[in-house]
Amino acid sequence: MTQRVFITGGASGLGRAIALRYAKEGAKVCIGDINPEQGVAVEAELNNAGGEGYFVECDVRRLSDFEKVRDDLVQKWGGVDVVVNNAGVASAGSIEDTTMADWEWILDINVLGVVRGCKAFTPLFKEQGSGAFVNVASMAGLMLAPLMDSYNVSKAGVIALSETLSQELRDAGIHVSCVCPAFFQTNLTSTMRSDIPGIQQNVNKLMKRSSITAEDVAEDIFRSVKDKDFWVLPHAKERRMWVLKRHAPWAFDWLMHQETKRWMSKMGGKAKA
Repeated sequence: MTQRVFITGGASGLGRAIALRYAKEGAKVCIGDINPEQGVAVEAELNNAGGEGYFVECDVRRLSDFEKVRDDLVQKWGGVDVVVNNAGVASAGSIEDTTMADWEWILDINVLGVVRGCKAFTPLFKEQGSGAFVNVASMAGLMLAPLMDSYNVSKAGVIALSETLSQELRDAGIHVSCVCPAFFQTNLTSTMRSDIPGIQQNVNKLMKRSSITAEDVAEDIFRSVKDKDFWVLPHAKERRMWVLKRHAPWAFDWLMHQETKRWMSKMGGKAKA
């Protein structure tokens, strides 16, 4: 059966890679994005890749946008099989320096954007008796590195929501996958908010050094939905750190504190031993 997929933030980065991965399987792929020029271009790419591409404007800050897309896809395709809540933004800064406006901005997009996607499509999935949510979080929500307060909280929120919904919706035939990548090449820093000098350049360097690509993460996501896996943890080193945190929290805490002091010193701050 041809799969029907909806992806937020699908016009670039990881969202585009996920869309193309499904298109290669002949899927019907709807990409929702706030950038119509890029969206139309990716729609054409999906058609050329063997799928059926469809671009719609969707701002994850508006529940009404999700509801409009849902109703549109029911009319166009008769339903939806996979919803990928991928759209997100980045920020960096300490609790002292991050403004409340930036906190509200990132939580509205990264957390409530996922909440809105799940809220809008859950009734349809229940009516169908099947469906899958793929919620894109980050290793930041598990590792909780310093000077990324608001971003860490936003991604931890996505993880908490995903774990909750996995239990809440399972008996209704609805699967949930939670994606927690570390650094890989994407365009996340293009909208990044931070007052830390040079932070965008540092993050870009880390992304360029990564051996993991957006296509690798998209492949892991495709497999997780197929195999009904909850965790999608593409980076081996960070997977090992997560295991350490769970089984030897004291050791993880010591390592993270050393990292905190290094970062605070590098960024011109002061960390107490």
